[in-house]
Amino acid sequence: MKLSGESLQARIGHCFRDPALLDLAVVHRSSKARAGENNEQLEFLGDAVLDLAVSDLLWVRFPRAAAGELSTRRAALVNAKVLAEKAAAIGLGEYLRLGKGEEKSGGRAKTSILAAAYEAIVGAVFLDGGFEVSRDLVSSHFEKELRTESRDSPVDHKSRLQEVCQRLFHQTPTYTVVEATGPDHDRAFVAEIRIGEKRYGRGEGKSKKQAQQQAARRALADIEGQAKSAERVREPVTGSNS
Repeated sequence: MKLSGESLQARIGHCFRDPALLDLAVVHRSSKARAGENNEQLEFLGDAVLDLAVSDLLWVRFPRAAAGELSTRRAALVNAKVLAEKAAAIGLGEYLRLGKGEEKSGGRAKTSILAAAYEAIVGAVFLDGGFEVSRDLVSSHFEKELRTESRDSPVDHKSRLQEVCQRLFHQTPTYTVVEATGPDHDRAFVAEIRIGEKRYGRGEGKSKKQAQQQAARRALADIEGQAKSAERVREPVTGSNS
């Protein structure tokens, strides 16, 4: 069954002046592999637009928040899992143009494909209507998340830590459960993080996952604190008492 572009525009919440942009945004590379004939370039653009739009929206929503908190909130919103959920909410998978292999392997429901297609849609909206239009679109799609006051519940500290470690150290953090106490129905776990040879944080929780998330949160705080200290050391001295 061929689905109309008009129905997808209604689900997205944007009427395209250039429908060809929307047509391109739903073409996965498995369908047409040549550059320029699939949605990879729009995905690249949409990724940057999403980062800027969400950053701007968070800045307005939480004007007194520290930069670290804003970064954490943004990472909780702009990641593959959340973007795939946004794509699924508008039924984007139904409209994707996939190759036969991806079609057979369930590509319409794959997190990576849905997230990339959502970014491509945002990129297409940006090209069609400009930043303000794409920002308003992101604002409407993320309205519920932007209203929340909680900074912890949606945040995947492990994913955020991995991104930071790859960028700063070119290494992946390793997690070790160093303690497990209590009866089976009420266990308590302690997890430890190492990056290379250095221990960065410990965390406790009622499950291994909780302990690892707590450890990752503390490691992030440690790393960000060190980064700020290093920035202060590098700041040039201005002025003179003489």
